[in-house]
Amino acid sequence: MSIGKFRLTLNLGAPSEVSREVYDVVVVGGGPAGLTAGLYAARYSLKTIIITKLLGGLVTEAPLVDDYPGLPEISGNDLVDKFVKHVKKYGVPIVIDEVIGMTREDDKWCVELRNTSKKICGYTVIFGIGSEKRKLGVPGEEKLIGKGVSYCATCDGPLFKDKVVAVVGGGNSALTSAHYLATLVAKVYLIHRRDQFRAFPVYVEKAKQNPKIEILLNTVVKEIVGDKKLEAIRIRNTKTGEEKILKIDGLFVEIGLVPPKEFFEKIGIETDEHGYAKVAPDQSTNLPGVYVAGDAAGGQCKYRFEQIITAAAEGAKAADAAFKYILQKIKSK
Repeated sequence: MSIGKFRLTLNLGAPSEVSREVYDVVVVGGGPAGLTAGLYAARYSLKTIIITKLLGGLVTEAPLVDDYPGLPEISGNDLVDKFVKHVKKYGVPIVIDEVIGMTREDDKWCVELRNTSKKICGYTVIFGIGSEKRKLGVPGEEKLIGKGVSYCATCDGPLFKDKVVAVVGGGNSALTSAHYLATLVAKVYLIHRRDQFRAFPVYVEKAKQNPKIEILLNTVVKEIVGDKKLEAIRIRNTKTGEEKILKIDGLFVEIGLVPPKEFFEKIGIETDEHGYAKVAPDQSTNLPGVYVAGDAAGGQCKYRFEQIITAAAEGAKAADAAFKYILQKIKSK
């Protein structure tokens, strides 16, 4: 275990038959929470590694980020590049792989990876794994994913140049996706089930002023129509009950996130009624030395505000808590 210029070794126990590496901090997730946790842990001179299935997480899907201080109107990919360069400055290795399990071995946590038999162990683990995009759950959706139905405007938007598309959702992600798509396509329908948007007012006003964007409030998608590709959607007005067919070429779903409840339960992390990990103010969980930061964190101490800056802040808090946890373990030896 390394602290500052000194290297301290705890009892590692008998070596495992499976090849393994031991770190002070294992960070799982490469979005703002995970990358910031890795950065702060490294600045504390802790031996740190980051393991992530997707570098950057959902931020890479943001066509425009205009609320991260000091970096106005930056793309999600460019912001992630800055995060990564800062982390690499401290020599933190980043492994592209998926963590599928975690076990307790002596006083360490060992994570299992999908693509290798090697175990990566740490005295502390910080999960910044975020959440997955929520699906509509309507007929035709599963069949037409990748055939006109998408959950990422920046990934698939260019495929619909000069065509007609629809965006479903009422938050910041839906509005920014609509703005981005309007620069590529002929027309964007912005569909929201309520009569008011949850997005920042500046995004809403911009959408109202864009001649390429048509806003459909109090409207839900009931069915996605098409055989080999998306042809139309059946929508219903929630106030009048009127239904109609809307012909479109592409549908972009931005209706929120689903937490990794099953994964947390599998490894023993307690979750709240919504499936998010229960965390204390320092991002700690019910498992000693295990923390959750970012969109996947929940519980009574969580202030729900899914922003890049809040995810990064929670990553920093988790790294600080992990550092103090390790110091306490050294003192108890």
